[in-house]
Amino acid sequence: MRASAYAEWAAVRRARLRISVITGATITLLITLVGGVAHTVMTHAQDEQVRRELRYGASRGDLSSPPVCTWLYAPGATPLANSPDGFPVRADMDRALRTQEAVERTVRRNNTVYLVRTQVRADGELVQAVFDMRFQLADRRYLWSALGVAEVAGLLAATATGAVLGRRAVAPLAEALTRQRRFVADASHELRTPITQVYTRAQVLARQAVADDLPARHRDGLARLVGSVGRLGEVLDDLLLSASLAADPARRSEHRHVELVTLARAVVAEESDRTRDSGLTVVVNGPSYPLCVDGIESALRRAVGELLVNAIGHTPAGGRIEVDLAHADGTVELTVTDTGSGFDPAEAERLFERFHRGDAGGQYGLGLALLREVIAHHGGTVVATGRPGRGARFTIRLPECASSGVPDPAPAVTAGRS
Repeated sequence: MRASAYAEWAAVRRARLRISVITGATITLLITLVGGVAHTVMTHAQDEQVRRELRYGASRGDLSSPPVCTWLYAPGATPLANSPDGFPVRADMDRALRTQEAVERTVRRNNTVYLVRTQVRADGELVQAVFDMRFQLADRRYLWSALGVAEVAGLLAATATGAVLGRRAVAPLAEALTRQRRFVADASHELRTPITQVYTRAQVLARQAVADDLPARHRDGLARLVGSVGRLGEVLDDLLLSASLAADPARRSEHRHVELVTLARAVVAEESDRTRDSGLTVVVNGPSYPLCVDGIESALRRAVGELLVNAIGHTPAGGRIEVDLAHADGTVELTVTDTGSGFDPAEAERLFERFHRGDAGGQYGLGLALLREVIAHHGGTVVATGRPGRGARFTIRLPECASSGVPDPAPAVTAGRS
């Protein structure tokens, strides 16, 4: 399964486009190949016919009544009234008379092409035959015009055919992806209620164990059970959100202006127990005015929460986490910086792969992959920077909406242990 449903559907669209392009290119190539063969055959046939007529006229033609499209010239003979200008070619006649060998070449004059053959006949008479090829050239132009029309029509037909074939060929893949997403959504939804019940019951049992002063191994086991069930519930929430975004990436009906400074403070407040238990200092640095983006509040809350949870999980006791918010060049930047274990810069992109495990053995799970998916659906980007042992920095950039910049008297807050 790819890093995001958006990438999966983008791959499906690319596959459709690729099939359309390949189909169109194939049909276009076939039409071009057929046209090239037809032109070659026609040109060869015309040239052979012209040369036969030219040689016949030069060797046997009547000077006063030459074949069609042919003019005959001889020393002392009067050219016909319709003879083209610039003929005969005296140099060829002198050469043929001197060498007693036929001279044949192509001459371009009068905006057309002439095939000229000069030879000495068997009776010793010097004759130059000139053949006008304008009709043959016109036939070739008509052929290329017809091929051009056929090429355009073929290309349009190829595009339509490729689009149909692309849809039909990729339809099973698209259906499989839809079924996969539907299964994930249905399974996550059905499991959510019983897991919530198990989580609640485990919490009650853990509290009872502490109240009844049960042995430490029982209390520790119940605490680990509560943590495991809680993480399982978080994974289900991630799967539900991913499936929801895949089913309706835009979800315009749920879009509204979301104020990120308030949202970040609320997320930090929700995690205050965890940060206090971990001995961490969490600071939110935001401007005194709102920073608004257009999006789905629940999805953005989940994305910011994932960055905070990720920082808490990789920062040792006594560490510091800073959440900074600012706007720059029409975007809102939310940065989470920690003093934790960090990561190898070469793994920055791989952190956003599902269930990627770093070199240090840290499991990054589904959350960061879903985080990038959520941010991408909101038209933003997320990047990670860090170094081993020197902490990590995750920066989200989202398009700023028109409501940003309105003064807000709410002061910056610090959550967790100071």
